[in-house]
Parts: sequence; C-alpha cells; structure tokens
Amino acid sequence: MNTPVKLTGFAAAVAVVFGVALLVGATVGPVSGHTDETSASAHDIGHGDMAESAGSPETPAAETIPGGLMMSQHGYSLTLGETNIEPGEGRTLTFVIDGPDDTPVTDYDITHEKDLHLIAVRRDFTGFQHVHPVLDEKTGIWSVDLDLTPGTWRILTDFTPTGGEALTLGTDLEVVGEFLPAATQEDNRTATVDDYEITLRGDLSPGADATLTLAVNKNGQPVTDLQPYLGAYGHLVALRGGDLAYLHVHPDGTPGDGTTRAGPEVVFHTAVPSAGIYHLYLDFQHDGVVRTAAFTLTAEGAGNTHREPAAPVEHGHSGR
Repeated sequence: MNTPVKLTGFAAAVAVVFGVALLVGATVGPVSGHTDETSASAHDIGHGDMAESAGSPETPAAETIPGGLMMSQHGYSLTLGETNIEPGEGRTLTFVIDGPDDTPVTDYDITHEKDLHLIAVRRDFTGFQHVHPVLDEKTGIWSVDLDLTPGTWRILTDFTPTGGEALTLGTDLEVVGEFLPAATQEDNRTATVDDYEITLRGDLSPGADATLTLAVNKNGQPVTDLQPYLGAYGHLVALRGGDLAYLHVHPDGTPGDGTTRAGPEVVFHTAVPSAGIYHLYLDFQHDGVVRTAAFTLTAEGAGNTHREPAAPVEHGHSGR
C-alpha cells in the first residue's frame, strides 16, 4: 500500500492550455500517441446534459468544455498523491479536490448515493473501474484501491461540491511497466460477462437525442430481477475515443416507483456532441454482484474514420 504524500495545488496554466486546444478544434489525444479526427464540441456532455454554448469562438467559456478533459475547472482542481505507480491489484490511489480557496474540499452533495464517483480506465479503453473512494474529512484526502496494469490510465472524478455545481475533473496516471496495448475493437452490440449476455439496441447521432436499450440475459433467459445499484437498475458511462471526454447518464425510472421493471431491459436517453467512436460501460447488479459490460459504438459523421484500441471480444468484468 502506498503512503499518501503531501498534495499540491494544480497550476492554472494547464486550464489555459486545454482552452486553447479546444479553441482550435483539437481534442486532447491519448498519451500513447493515438489521435482522433473528431474536433471538440461546443457543448458540455458531462452528466448527461447538452449545455448550450456560453462563449464566443474567440473566447470559449468553461461551460463548453466536455466533462473530464480538465484537471482544473470553476476554481476546483484534482491533484493525485502520486502520478506514477506500480502495477498490481489493490493499489492505493490518493488524491484531493482543492476548492477556490486553495484548500481541500471536505463537503460534498450526495449524488446517486455517493459523495464522489471515480472512473479509472486505461487509455486503450481497457480495465474500466467505477469505484467510490473514502474521504478523510480532516485532511480532505480521498483514497481508493484500484487494479492497475502497465500503461497510461485516465482518472475521472464525478462530484458536486456543496454550494457548487456538478463537475467531472480528469487527469492521467502512469502505471510503470511494459505496456501491451489491446487489439483494435470494431463496433459491438453484444457483451458477455460471466454467464450474462447483454445486448444493446439504438444508435448514436451527433447533436441528437438517442435512446439506448440494454437487455440483460443469463444463460439464455431474460433477467427480470435486477437489483438496484446506487439507486438505479443500471449506470451507463460513455467515453469519447481520442480525448476520453466523459458522459454519465442514467436510465428511465427509479426502482420501487411502481412502474419501472427490474429488467431485462434498461433504457437510457442520451446525446453525444460530435461524430466519433464512443466506448460505453454498463454497470448492473444481479445476485449481489456488480458487473460491467463494455460496448463500442460509432456516431456517424464527417471525418469519422479513426479506430481507437478497445477491449477484446469478451467485454466486461465482475465488480467489487
């Protein structure tokens, strides 16, 4: 287990760099050298909303920046205790969220039953983990155990500081060792996790609302007794190929509302801001175990020819 180190604030200059990158229409590409031809959108795709552009082409407003691309936004900064870490299971990651007063934030609003949601995924879109760190309220230091393989990982924190707005901040974590990138994955609409097969219906279209229906079957039989997980029958995270822009959406209905069925289908409504490749991860709970199914979809549009590395044919894993 790694010992937490003293954490420092994030330099505001990085925010300027990201703003300039978005201004010229370039996305923040993977460290591994892969790029995406899709330009950044003038819409905020964080938390499932498509926010209207609040800035001019000469001065893009912070609200136009897609979720997860910034380490610092609206006065809040994400700082890792370590930016390089050894590979292995149960590696402890520590971090702080500094507020506008340059001190660690300790007060958060509960969203989907947690103060903060953390997404960890390698930049070739493998190893996806949706976990919930523990906060030391005295120091403001968060800690969480992750299973890490060598390569560059994207760390995304989804939270709402008390008195502030919902934010998704992201940064990279280097895991030392020989990096073996995953094979390129074409679009897939079926994922197998343990004895479960999950199928996806629906299409993504840039700038338009989309309905995605995910059906869960076990051993060839529909699952009709999905269990609530974080207040829903499923959670869907979408990451855009190239820059890993973040979109977090939730399904129709609420468990126990008298109308929402516990499977086999979970329906999501979402929108993507631009053409390109999107990697989708569905968390669902059944028989007391949270599992993750992974999919790759293309939102058709101009310049949509690049393929990002993704998971092999067998997608997903059993969660903690």
